[in-house]
Amino acid sequence: MIFDLAHIWAGLIAFAVLAYVLLDGFDLGIGILFPFLKDREERHLAMNTIAPVWDGNETWLVLGGGGLFAVFPLAYAIVMPALYPLMIAMLLGLVFRGVAFEFVHRSVRNKGLWEVGFWGGSLVAAIAQGMALGALVQGIAVDGRAYAGGDWDWLTPFSALTALALVVGYALLGATWLIVKTEGETLARAMRLAQPLGVALLALVGAVSLATPFLRPEYLDRWFGWPSGAWSAIVPLLLAACVWQLWKGLRDRDHLRPFLASVAIFVVSYAGLGVSFYPNLVPPSLTIAEAAAPDSSLKFLLVGAVVLIPMILAYTAYSYWVFRGKVRPGDGYH
Repeated sequence: MIFDLAHIWAGLIAFAVLAYVLLDGFDLGIGILFPFLKDREERHLAMNTIAPVWDGNETWLVLGGGGLFAVFPLAYAIVMPALYPLMIAMLLGLVFRGVAFEFVHRSVRNKGLWEVGFWGGSLVAAIAQGMALGALVQGIAVDGRAYAGGDWDWLTPFSALTALALVVGYALLGATWLIVKTEGETLARAMRLAQPLGVALLALVGAVSLATPFLRPEYLDRWFGWPSGAWSAIVPLLLAACVWQLWKGLRDRDHLRPFLASVAIFVVSYAGLGVSFYPNLVPPSLTIAEAAAPDSSLKFLLVGAVVLIPMILAYTAYSYWVFRGKVRPGDGYH
């Protein structure tokens, strides 16, 4: 059933993960772009565009990870041992990025060190997330109710490809966010950065999309079988429309459309993952229903989610509304 408790929770967790990828994605993208910005003043301006919202964006990561642990404990128990090194690297990267974010504005002698830390933490977190995604798409070996693979199963050419695609995607989100939030020379530089990043992302998404159906027979059937292939064909068509809007927005020097198009590219790509995965929660064999906690637990937790998720959405929307508009040199929130 599509609307049983397990599927409702799967949808909520999928939404939380997508919200994290989109919102923290442009934060990480700002850090990844640090070496390509002109000077310290421009780097600090870029940081100020995310200063009011970056820590709130990570709420969705907590919600997604905590929800997986509480609602799908079997999936959590299988996925975490398979991806421990990547999860540790991601968390260390996020922690170091957060520390560097605060210290770079307060340090007098070591600003350069903390700028490198902000860049390095953002890059490490993005790479770890991309490799974890690739490892999950490939499938995780399960024996009974436990992880049965090796320590290095996550390290493959495909996971490296997905990591590169996510790094470039985050960088594109960061560049288009700067287009929304800055003016003058910084805006022009962000426009110039967004163009090759968009081309690179299109090539990488195409490579990942072509490789994915051949990882597992069920993926191939869902993408090219009948009648599922007819529905799956909608995904590349939507992706092409998003790429067209990105190109048109950059060509017309529109300040908002490139960011919205970049977000749409992520949403459509995420939907493509859903086409490959469903009804599994952990490919190749652990389904949503099999991984779910008892219905009594799902009902109890859903009551909290009904209250909590609208609150998170409300304060997130409010913070973006309050801090809307362009950020100029000299502005700051520290």
